[in-house]
Amino acid sequence: MSKYDFDDKPKSRLDIWDMLSILTLLMTLCIGGYFVAIYMSPNAVFNPLSPERAFAGQLPTATITPIQLLPTWTPTQPVVTETPTLTLVPTFTLEPTVTVVSLITPSDTPPPTATPKAPFNATVTYIDSTIIHPEAACNWQGVAGTIVDSNNADMIGITVRLSGFYNGKTQNQLTVSGIAPAYGKSGFEFFLGTVPISSDGLLTIQILDQAGLPLSGNIEIDTFSDCSKNLVLVKFKKNP
Repeated sequence: MSKYDFDDKPKSRLDIWDMLSILTLLMTLCIGGYFVAIYMSPNAVFNPLSPERAFAGQLPTATITPIQLLPTWTPTQPVVTETPTLTLVPTFTLEPTVTVVSLITPSDTPPPTATPKAPFNATVTYIDSTIIHPEAACNWQGVAGTIVDSNNADMIGITVRLSGFYNGKTQNQLTVSGIAPAYGKSGFEFFLGTVPISSDGLLTIQILDQAGLPLSGNIEIDTFSDCSKNLVLVKFKKNP
């Protein structure tokens, strides 16, 4: 047998530290079980901090106060303690208007100025057109004439204007004296239509100077459906 062999085996035994460890473990298990029991049943008898016993009789009781409306406001009338005194405004008197009296006898009202007379006047006659246009028989109607000075001398180149309405159409024709010698050296002519018709003052004729200013008034002329009056003959003569 070796010198290192031992005949006696060591005997197991519990020392003080082992006992303390076991005791600590048991206490930890007991405390854990206690807290688990309280967690599962917080109002148990063994819980000194039970919620039922802690707050028993300490919660305030809610008191409901009804909402009341404000009292109705009653307007009060102001009390007049003094009656105001009205003061009349003095009446304003207008000054009399001065009337102007003239001692000078007013002069007589001057007579109105006479309207100047046109340089030319006109004479209107109605004749048979066959005297000038025998080939047309009664199928013709027109206006013609001459222009002379105060000594009956023919005036050539004077503008003649015929305007108005004829057979439902507007007329505005211009010509010059001297282009229709059949009526005289200063003759002029306007053709109206091939069928004579009647009209009353719908046409006017007038002569003008080279500037377009009137040398006569607007002379109203009529037309007739009668073949013996289908040519209107107008003679313009300068006033002396």
